Amino acid sequence: MNQPPSGAVPLDQPNRVVAAMREGRKAYGFQLTFPAPQIIEIMAPLDFDYVWLDCEHGPFSLQDVEAACRTAEAVGTTPIGRVPNIQSHIVLQYLDRGLKGIMGPHIASRADAEQLVRASRFGPEGDRSYGANRGTGYDYFEPGSDGWPDRREFYKNANDNMLVGALLEDAQVIDDLDEILEVDGIDYFGVGQNDFGQSIDLPGMGDSPEVGQAKTQILDRVRAGGGRVGDDFMTANWVHSMLLDGGRRIVEERD
Repeated sequence: MNQPPSGAVPLDQPNRVVAAMREGRKAYGFQLTFPAPQIIEIMAPLDFDYVWLDCEHGPFSLQDVEAACRTAEAVGTTPIGRVPNIQSHIVLQYLDRGLKGIMGPHIASRADAEQLVRASRFGPEGDRSYGANRGTGYDYFEPGSDGWPDRREFYKNANDNMLVGALLEDAQVIDDLDEILEVDGIDYFGVGQNDFGQSIDLPGMGDSPEVGQAKTQILDRVRAGGGRVGDDFMTANWVHSMLLDGGRRIVEERD
């Protein structure tokens, strides 16, 4: 790969989740709902494959995302995240900060799935825009034989190294799932139980048996249709849950 100079953004760093997926093994990570690059450093000795940033619900600014990506790269952890929506200019801002994986929320139709892929991948698989930012190594590429920077190999490797996930969380998915699964370029699927429950008139009942049954049926259809389910190859813990559990243990021990 035509790499940027030493000391620039490590574009050749592999996506550990993509590697695990292709090798048929599980990837292990943790999820952050708030900006805290120090936690990424603290977790580094545990050698997690990825850190998953909730940029839809968490208070992450673009600067926060960039700081998290920079820290994750420094400790060898792959940064991925859920974005607020799948508009191309929104997804691009997160990719340009350095995310190596995108989860698109509320994928409810074939058109949504196609838009997610277009926004997340360079051509010919998508139409992700290119600019001189962290996600492209600030465009530090050596000139090719014609004297112009040769970015073709970077485009290909960026696509090969990109993880794209679709979050199914609307009742419409029940009718449109087969068409969604026909879209190339989505690596895995998940179900957002809380929003899905609300969409079938069960607000606040994301953990109910009715929603659980619907989730199982949807994910079974994903597998039967040749798609991957995130739970099959990705395991993650919520940092805030780990902190709460640790706090409870401290209190219990003091009592």
